[in-house]
Amino acid sequence: MLASLLSPMVLAFLLGIAAARLKSDLKFPEGLYTSLTIYLLVAIGMKGGYKLSLATFDEVIYPAIGAVSLCCIIPLWTYGLMRKVGKFSVADAAALAAHYGSVSAVTFSAALAFHENLKIEVEGFMPSMLAMMEIPAILIGITLARINSDSVVEQTPVKEVARELLAGKSSLLLMGFLVIGFLAGKGGWEQVSPLFDVPFKGILTLFLLEAGLVAGRKLSDLKKGGVFLLAFGIIFPIIHATIGISLGQLAGLGMGGATVLGILAASASYIAAPAACRVALPGANPSYYLTSALAITFPFNIIVGIPIYHQIAEMIYH
Repeated sequence: MLASLLSPMVLAFLLGIAAARLKSDLKFPEGLYTSLTIYLLVAIGMKGGYKLSLATFDEVIYPAIGAVSLCCIIPLWTYGLMRKVGKFSVADAAALAAHYGSVSAVTFSAALAFHENLKIEVEGFMPSMLAMMEIPAILIGITLARINSDSVVEQTPVKEVARELLAGKSSLLLMGFLVIGFLAGKGGWEQVSPLFDVPFKGILTLFLLEAGLVAGRKLSDLKKGGVFLLAFGIIFPIIHATIGISLGQLAGLGMGGATVLGILAASASYIAAPAACRVALPGANPSYYLTSALAITFPFNIIVGIPIYHQIAEMIYH
């Protein structure tokens, strides 16, 4: 826990939160924020594709089944919980289901950095699990809203939703460079690794500073979500992580890979899912899904969640 809290990435995130709460004039130019996002997605995809090219089918297939299972099941029970216990509308429950069933590439990046700092090996093909888990839950959330006859949702053309999901920068860059890395292989990775390997943690530190600023500004919206969303945004990621780690062990992953799979299950999307929900679920209240994903779950995972999931993995594996 102490090693995680004292890492440059987490400290930068905390500095961003503090700056936002102190109403500092610190802010990133929009172009720089977009550039950092693109860099992280390209680096994750390129290296993951290269590592995937070295893996055998048997090594990947069972973790892939586990990853897809997680992103299909989590939105289903999240939707049911939000409707029956949280008493949220169909659109709000579906949006929350989409966000929590999908994944956060930045949380994934922080998880990789955490394991690298502790010199714990993580299977190189794990970015392919990230790519597999990003879209299905969003589609399931939208489908749940359509099935439950939300008239606002039904007005949104399926083609427009599909375009937003597949052509959005998060999905396009991650999946595109996963394919590029796979096709380019070791030789291709060696050509670009000076840009996408060594500087990765430094770029992640800058991105988390900006993420801290955004999360800090969102903290004032916590009262809109209420105690229920606060409890859900902390307790359920721990449950999801435990399930993900257990599935990772059953799928044959090492402790590092299983922990990363658990962290993916514990994360909530705040790039791809909000963009899709704005198009497909215009009746959903952003104060709920953005506050929960960005101001509750994301900070919890970055600051204390990742080391907690590591401890859970140690208990499961030993």
